[in-house]
Amino acid sequence: MSSAQKIRVAVIGASGYTGADLVRLAHAHPNMEIVALTANSHAGKPMEAVFPHLSSLGLPGLVTNDDVDWSGVDAAFCGLPHATSQQVIKALPDHLKIIDMSADFRLRNPETYKQWYGNEHAALDLQADAVYGLTEHYRDQIAGARLVACPGCYPTAVLMLLLPLVADGLIDASDLVIDAKSGVSGAGRGLKQNTLFCESGEGMGPYSIGKHRHAPEIEQELSIAAGRDVIVNFTPHLVPMSRGEFITAYARLAPGKTARDCHQVLSERYGNEPFVNMAPDGIMPATQFVRGSNRVMMGVVADRIEGRVVLLSTLDNLVKGSAGQAVQNFNLMFGLPEATGLEQVTLFP
Repeated sequence: MSSAQKIRVAVIGASGYTGADLVRLAHAHPNMEIVALTANSHAGKPMEAVFPHLSSLGLPGLVTNDDVDWSGVDAAFCGLPHATSQQVIKALPDHLKIIDMSADFRLRNPETYKQWYGNEHAALDLQADAVYGLTEHYRDQIAGARLVACPGCYPTAVLMLLLPLVADGLIDASDLVIDAKSGVSGAGRGLKQNTLFCESGEGMGPYSIGKHRHAPEIEQELSIAAGRDVIVNFTPHLVPMSRGEFITAYARLAPGKTARDCHQVLSERYGNEPFVNMAPDGIMPATQFVRGSNRVMMGVVADRIEGRVVLLSTLDNLVKGSAGQAVQNFNLMFGLPEATGLEQVTLFP
């Protein structure tokens, strides 16, 4: 594809946080032209009325999905809430390439989807062809896909950290404790009591203990890597910051393996990746080191308990955990250099 060629894109659900971050990235992408923005509840409004920080970009106005002329669109990013994307995507014309940022096509088994999301899968024919969009682990499949299901933010941070170690047999996949923390934007832009300033500010607490919907997604991919069923102990926490995510995973080392071995495997596995790096020597990963970027930073520490290791991972939940990874997958689907439009450096402080 020519470096000057424009690909016409639509953002479905542009009034959410992930939709807005996708628009921010797409506007700066040299090969994207934003031709449609949908938000049924805000249809008829200019984008700047919903997100004033985007007021200088000359964006198209918000419309309903039914008002889009899809014949003039090449690719659609879908940022709708979970359990709503299936029907919308099912109705889209076949010529579109689709990058879905919801959970509606992430789970390979429809029965697992029904168990965790409470309703029958509405697009089984599409589910069969959907590719799980963890870019660094499914590049070849993503490049040839029509529909890519981008991973959740927690699974991205967890799986990038643990998949190489489980696949290479360095840690015991049956003994994984995952402590996860996310900024409030991970809960979406809808009004919820637990995300009000007085409820979430100046404090931190867990939620969805033992029943968070990202757990089966994590288990699905770790089970493939391990070659057997894997169940994890996963507990998420809400942290009073707008964006950012931090994972601390506690694992039992395989016999004869060390924390140094884990560090080496991760370093080698991701040594040539543009968006993944190990924390510098003597530095622990932190959310402020990846904020606003498409990066994942990792760390490994030997536990004081013999035979155990502490594994660390951080990313920006709205970028690498959602919109940035979606753009990364878009680049692969259209034969573009993978880092196109994603070169922005971390915002610090």
